[in-house]
Amino acid sequence: MFGRDPWGGPLEISHADSATDDDRSRNLDLDRAALSTSSRPLDETQQSWLLAGPGDQGSKKKKYIDLGCLIVSRKIFIWTLGIVFGIGALAGLITLIVKTVPRHHHPRPPPDNYTIALHKALMFFNAQRSGPLPKHNNVSWRGNSGMKDGLSDLAVRRSLVGGYYDAGDAIKFNFPASFAMTMLSWSVIEYSAKYEAIGELAHIREIIKWGADYLLRTFNSSSDNIDRIAAQVGVGDTSGGPMPNDHYCWMRPEDMDYPRPVFECHGCSDLAAEMSAALASASIVFKDNKIYSQKLVHGAATLWKFARLQRARYSAGGSDPAKFYNSTSYWDEFVWGGSWMYLATGNSSYLQLATHPKMAKHAGAFWGGPDYGVLSWDNKLPGAQVLLSRLRLFLSPGYPYEEILRTFHNQTNIVMCSFLPVFKSFNRTKGGLIQLNHGRPQPLQYVVNAAFLAAVYSDYLEAADTPGWYCGPNFFPTSVLRNFAKTQIDYILGKNPEKMSYVVGFGNRFPKHVHHRGASIPKNGVKYDCKGGWKWRDTKKPNPNTIVGAMVAGPDRHDGFHDVRTNYNYTEPTLAGNAGLVAALIALSGEGNSVDKNTIFSAVPPMFPSPPPPPAPWKP
Repeated sequence: MFGRDPWGGPLEISHADSATDDDRSRNLDLDRAALSTSSRPLDETQQSWLLAGPGDQGSKKKKYIDLGCLIVSRKIFIWTLGIVFGIGALAGLITLIVKTVPRHHHPRPPPDNYTIALHKALMFFNAQRSGPLPKHNNVSWRGNSGMKDGLSDLAVRRSLVGGYYDAGDAIKFNFPASFAMTMLSWSVIEYSAKYEAIGELAHIREIIKWGADYLLRTFNSSSDNIDRIAAQVGVGDTSGGPMPNDHYCWMRPEDMDYPRPVFECHGCSDLAAEMSAALASASIVFKDNKIYSQKLVHGAATLWKFARLQRARYSAGGSDPAKFYNSTSYWDEFVWGGSWMYLATGNSSYLQLATHPKMAKHAGAFWGGPDYGVLSWDNKLPGAQVLLSRLRLFLSPGYPYEEILRTFHNQTNIVMCSFLPVFKSFNRTKGGLIQLNHGRPQPLQYVVNAAFLAAVYSDYLEAADTPGWYCGPNFFPTSVLRNFAKTQIDYILGKNPEKMSYVVGFGNRFPKHVHHRGASIPKNGVKYDCKGGWKWRDTKKPNPNTIVGAMVAGPDRHDGFHDVRTNYNYTEPTLAGNAGLVAALIALSGEGNSVDKNTIFSAVPPMFPSPPPPPAPWKP
């Protein structure tokens, strides 16, 4: 075979595969001779290559380095190594300089007022604990109390130890306590990242579990069917004359020696549905603990079944609960509890009930009234409307739920509009406090709930990439809602005509005569009996114990406040009030305002909306 010689002329290529390098070397001289006799004269370059001897080729090879798979110039190889080592030395020098030169750390910004107040507000729940206290309770003037609750009542004869005292007394009311636990759980579900960032997530989970464990104790939570609930421990009615009970006596909870009867209900739809909401929402908080979460869900389902089968108000008939926490209806609890049961289980039957038009009608969704849109321990409808609006914003279940969900969404927008001062739906004090209870005493518990609803709804809109909402023809950005919430909470924290913080322990000036038995009696080793504690109730001296984080009842409609222990309308804190405060504070705290979009739907299966029914056939 002949190929083209790069120097010109034909070059023969042998096909003898057995030819070796030695054979080619021996024929090298013959090749040169053949080339020299070629008819074509060679130029000087060609002659220099052909005449180069073995010694000259060796000197050429020294200019290259054989790397096995690559032959490179020795000069380039040495330069490359030098550059690599140089870069490495420079990087090491820079690293050394960075590590040795002192750095000026920018200090973390101090926590905002909402975060500071939140740390304190959570401590109130530690002060309200009943039963054997944990070692880390961190309230020095509290101890074990109520250790015979339930067992001392011959009609009950079972332990009802634990839970929380409602307010400044030592009564355990399930109805407001359940609402308080639901609000706390809701706030954790939405803002668990914020709680974790400030180091309070474990604390508030412990608070919720303490309350949930007690609620499980007030009925047969291991059964699928029940016929009663222990609705209250202790008695507060003093209308029957001087009789030692939780309101007549003024004693430290640790020293109680008077009878503490248990009030049981056999038909209490409102209470059972609210307790169901509390346990269902807590099951989402504790979804990382599968066994405990399932226990909570089972208890919630048992309560829900009881609520639906035994229709009655828990506070009917002039009972003791009716004098302090009277429930006006159970329909709003059905919507509220059904919503939480759906979110905890994913069972669509709960959502079908919560969104049934007749249920909404009975709950008051289609009529106004002075308390429309005011979330409280008695009126859960505004909370349920916001919760179901969240479902529509993020999941959009479609038919058959869309009609009532759209209605609730529109009504939520109207409620948010009513909070704005431009519409004058509610009066305001000269200091700017919204009068959601129309000038009646103890206004702050309603204000904090509204602040939470406004803040969390604003965050829902932001998370759904919705810049605002309409009030009639007027568009308002979401920032307006947060500003409303901030102005109300700022008022509570001290920006008011009295220049007083209504959260004990926050700020330079706060109530010192809180209506609270445990805080007003010194822990000095002396046991003061039922009437013996009256001197501590009536003294004008400040409380010897500071109940940190307690939000008192608040000022009157003229921004006036009387720091008087005997006037509970000004100075008594409550579980429900503080729960709303905690929820509002966490929503406003920190720099971010995003909610956890997905955790609340962790039990909800994928939704495949059914097509709506075809329209009725046309008739002329």
